[in-house]
Amino acid sequence: MEEKRKVKRDEVNPMGYYESEHTKNVRDWKEVFDFLIKDPTFLPASPELEDDEMRTLSNQWPENPPQFSLLMFAREVCQEYAREVEKLGYKLLELIALSLGLPSNRFNGYFEDQLSRMRLNHYPPCPCPELALGVGRHKDAGALTIVAQDDVGGLQVKRKSDGVWVPVKPTSNALVINVGDIIQVWSNEAYESVEHRVVVNSERERFSIPIFFFPSHYVRVKPLEELVNEGNPPKYKPYNFGKFNAARNRSNFKKLKVQNIQISDFKII
Repeated sequence: MEEKRKVKRDEVNPMGYYESEHTKNVRDWKEVFDFLIKDPTFLPASPELEDDEMRTLSNQWPENPPQFSLLMFAREVCQEYAREVEKLGYKLLELIALSLGLPSNRFNGYFEDQLSRMRLNHYPPCPCPELALGVGRHKDAGALTIVAQDDVGGLQVKRKSDGVWVPVKPTSNALVINVGDIIQVWSNEAYESVEHRVVVNSERERFSIPIFFFPSHYVRVKPLEELVNEGNPPKYKPYNFGKFNAARNRSNFKKLKVQNIQISDFKII
């Protein structure tokens, strides 16, 4: 724990180790380690629209354990994996664009200075699993989340038809793809960001490795012009992703008095 605290993330730099994250103002039963795919990168210092200050985000890597060569190997493996999954992310975006009748590279320009990050999740055994969640119910704020999970399982999605939570059974050598809020907005709800959560158990620990595919901080997210018309008007007001992300990050570190920002806040009624 002493070594973990040396690379502990905070509101200034949310990269590194953390064990007390909140999802929708509820403490998660997990510990995480986050690092950027593009290092360094930049994020608005605050969610306030009139504040132009930018903050530099950079990765924090542990100096110990003392087997430095082993640690460097693990770091290089993580970075190589992130690069390969990034390629997959672009390929998936191309397929989504084609499915919407758009050019395959329609989304690529939004990710030139991407805020994408990789996370190592550890869910320890929980003595009262009926009282806690590894991650509470939520929808992912980015474009895509690409998840590798172990054979213990724990990921669940909420079935829209009846509100029942359905386990996502781990499949060997396969990845789970979550469509995020941004694709829902870009597609004007042709795609839906599905609500999901992670459950824990009392006997076994669980590991997962998600990569959150985020666009550049200056991207203005809104329904694409090619997909809206008189019969299908835009369903969301535009929002700046960097400001949105800065607002969402605040709730990771402390319990707020109100629910943190959601894309539903930009829904046109």
